[in-house]
Amino acid sequence: MSAPSPDTPTTLDVVLLKAGRTKIRYPAEVVRDDGTRVTVTAAWAASGVRDFGFVCFEPGDVFTEHYWRDRWYAVKEVRAADGTLKGWYCDVTRPAVREDGELVVEDLDLDLWLSADGRDVLRLDEDEFAESGLAERDPNAASAALRALDDLEVLARGEGFGRLLA
Repeated sequence: MSAPSPDTPTTLDVVLLKAGRTKIRYPAEVVRDDGTRVTVTAAWAASGVRDFGFVCFEPGDVFTEHYWRDRWYAVKEVRAADGTLKGWYCDVTRPAVREDGELVVEDLDLDLWLSADGRDVLRLDEDEFAESGLAERDPNAASAALRALDDLEVLARGEGFGRLLA
């Protein structure tokens, strides 16, 4: 994995947009930017514990997040404060844009979870996606989002994300 070049800032703000508004903004350390994929690390940015039923995100958790400029998803490796792997949380997004100290991604409502042991692969928020109206507003983006979720599921049920993130 290559390090950022000396003229590349080592920190940036990750900005997650949803329906044109900022959903969350948080600082992250740049691990790598090869021109196509940006990898950052960040601490759990929300306040308190978020229990999804299949995993809890909590203060002290560390996310290693992989964003692509040419793919419609982001893959986030989630580890507990003690380093134990919890799993991978994947967001279906428009391709990432990095400029002016920010990495901006637009959340398209679809998500996927892969547990650390590889047994649980969960497609999430398909109801929110259907209700978002994206298919009517931007059918091409909606198709790309659904393909991205399918691609993530194939990876998760197959070899996992190891090769993708290497």
